[in-house]
Amino acid sequence: MPHIYVDADACPVVKQIENVAKSHNIPVNLFCDTNHVLKSDYSEVKIIGAGADAVDFALVNSSRAGDIVVTQDYGVAAMALARGAYAINQDGWLYTNENTEGLLAKRHFIKKMRNATHKHHLKGPRKRTDEDDEKFTEALEQLLDKVLDFQ
Repeated sequence: MPHIYVDADACPVVKQIENVAKSHNIPVNLFCDTNHVLKSDYSEVKIIGAGADAVDFALVNSSRAGDIVVTQDYGVAAMALARGAYAINQDGWLYTNENTEGLLAKRHFIKKMRNATHKHHLKGPRKRTDEDDEKFTEALEQLLDKVLDFQ
């Protein structure tokens, strides 16, 4: 039985994840640090001590082949894929071994640009819509169907 592991600090689709998981009777673990304590009636909440990447490593170390990891962090996705897990972004697109290398390079380039310009806050993402949530839910359902077919 696969599990769903969520990088839940600032994750906007926790309710959607839980609704999909409930419908398939799939366990969910929400990982957060002590600055983002969450509560859930369905998921098991794992509160990890604040520290650089502590939540990320705890989440990845809990995942196994065939599990699903929900994250917006490319590094977490790459590590999950290396463990044989599936990784999906909160916007509904799947991470693959083919696309994570380019995403990590892009993240590195943007970090270098920020450091060079001393701008630490670039323009953030646009406001999330109901359509974004529906797109994610559909993508997670499709991924879960695929995972369950392999079981």
